[in-house]
Amino acid sequence: MKYMLMIFANEKAELSATDADNQAMMAAYGAYSQALVQAGVMAGGERLRPTSAATTVRVSKGRTEVLDGPYAETKEQLGGYYVIEVKDLDQALSWAARCPGASHGTVELRPIWEM
Repeated sequence: MKYMLMIFANEKAELSATDADNQAMMAAYGAYSQALVQAGVMAGGERLRPTSAATTVRVSKGRTEVLDGPYAETKEQLGGYYVIEVKDLDQALSWAARCPGASHGTVELRPIWEM
């Protein structure tokens, strides 16, 4: 079964991190990504640009609205994701707990509805 691991963190805190902190975090994500690949469970994933680069599209009463920025103001922002393919929810939870983002933010785990 495929699951999406959505990584949420405080974007402002990440943007103000030191170079050393950023290098350590990138190394942790590199090791995590490599572990997913070696286990044969990685189906995809990407780091996202900051919310300042986001554009929101909404259609209301037949009219398209395009807004700069994220849809909602929140304490944590979506910064990236992984798609994994594992046997069951327990395995997905185990991988989510190992994600570096779980130690400084939140990892939301959702099963993917295959189309």
